[in-house]
Amino acid sequence: MRLTSPRLRAALLGAASLTLVAAVLPPPQALGIGDRLFPELGNPGYDVDSYDLSFTFKDNRTPLDAVTVIKARTLTKLDRVNLDFARGTVRSAEINGRPAPFATAGEDLVLTPERPLAADEPLRITIHHTSDPRGGGDGGWVRTADGLAMANQADAAHRVFPCNDHPSDKALFTFRITAPHGTTAVANGLPVLTTDRAAAGATTWTYRTVHPMATELAQVSLGASAVLRREGPHGLELRDVVPTADKKLLEPWLKKTPAQMEWMEKRVGRYPFETYGVLIAHASTGFELETQTLSLFERGIFTDPGYPEWYVDSIMVHELAHQWFGDSVTPRTWSDLWLNEGHATWYEALYADGLGTYSLERRMREAYQRSDQWRAAGGPPAEPKAAAPGEKIGLFRPVVYDGAALILYALRQKIGTPAFEDLERRWVSGHADQIVGTDDFVRLASQVAGEDLTAFLQPWLYGRTTPPMPGHPEWSAPKTT
Repeated sequence: MRLTSPRLRAALLGAASLTLVAAVLPPPQALGIGDRLFPELGNPGYDVDSYDLSFTFKDNRTPLDAVTVIKARTLTKLDRVNLDFARGTVRSAEINGRPAPFATAGEDLVLTPERPLAADEPLRITIHHTSDPRGGGDGGWVRTADGLAMANQADAAHRVFPCNDHPSDKALFTFRITAPHGTTAVANGLPVLTTDRAAAGATTWTYRTVHPMATELAQVSLGASAVLRREGPHGLELRDVVPTADKKLLEPWLKKTPAQMEWMEKRVGRYPFETYGVLIAHASTGFELETQTLSLFERGIFTDPGYPEWYVDSIMVHELAHQWFGDSVTPRTWSDLWLNEGHATWYEALYADGLGTYSLERRMREAYQRSDQWRAAGGPPAEPKAAAPGEKIGLFRPVVYDGAALILYALRQKIGTPAFEDLERRWVSGHADQIVGTDDFVRLASQVAGEDLTAFLQPWLYGRTTPPMPGHPEWSAPKTT
């Protein structure tokens, strides 16, 4: 993400069965995996292999009819299965083909299987539900001028579909989207099938990801859109999704992507996914978002003359860099967010430096001068403060952007540019499609440097004040009280 604006079993069980369940199990309760920043997100006891999501779209003010099919495997014995889900009506639920009673607890949907599930057991969950786009500005569906898009970061995918809504449980996705003729549906991954349902005046579009994806990176776009295709490095198919009326207006920006991808590949290695593109939504979100293989941008960032060209270019690179840092290599906890945003900001700044408009040295010096203030307001980069109630994107403060990029600058100063560049390549190639944490980064950095960097990096990652910058004893940060 980059901030840019001034963010019952469905059929009744027998009474005896219900009595037995009630007698044995306590009331349903919301669970979580204990993330420090989002303690009720995620659900213990199972690992998701895949999601198959079906949506039927009418307009952007009407709840979509939806079916979510989840294939998973239990990690331990389960008497109940918790899913994250809010902002929709559940009509029925099944576990392994059998109707399952369901209840809500907080923002959890709690299913009770016919029998307890053993550890290491295949799990197929089917939920018939609605998906409501009318929920406001706290994430999930974003209503655009002509349809919908998704913005699920950090904790909002479960406002669109039932899921295990934590980045530590990545899975493959299939999307089946039915929309009226005249509406274009696009989703993450590659198109698999398009079926014309002439009698219903609708089309069903099917897309599938090749690589696993975190729920917060899911994307479905619906609208009067054009899909523009071009070729990227190594023959990679690029597809951009834009308002049809804006094709010519936006083309000068869209055609920059192949060169930007080549620039990134020279620094960190081959692009990690099956396709890429820019989704431009006629909406005001206050941010851009690295949804996997299809980054979400506000239309205004490309059409508002107040944004300089170099700035828009660098923001495009920021979201592109996230495909490596955050999407392919995904944080284990939300406290590891700095690994995403710090790296994306680093390459954003490096790109701007190459354009000759805003030098990396100047940006890092200015960040250093503000760093203690950012840490006081938002916590250290690797241990950020939780967002205030009602501020869903409040976690995305300067300390996890430029404050985290500053850590990378300090590390480069410490180990030298060749070792740093080797570290970056090894980080994304060695952890592709994996879940990582801050300790993993410190460990790899130490291996590459040939020395234990724990003592050096700890204060940069977790200190309340900013350590001295290697090579720049003259840099100073105004101290906070």
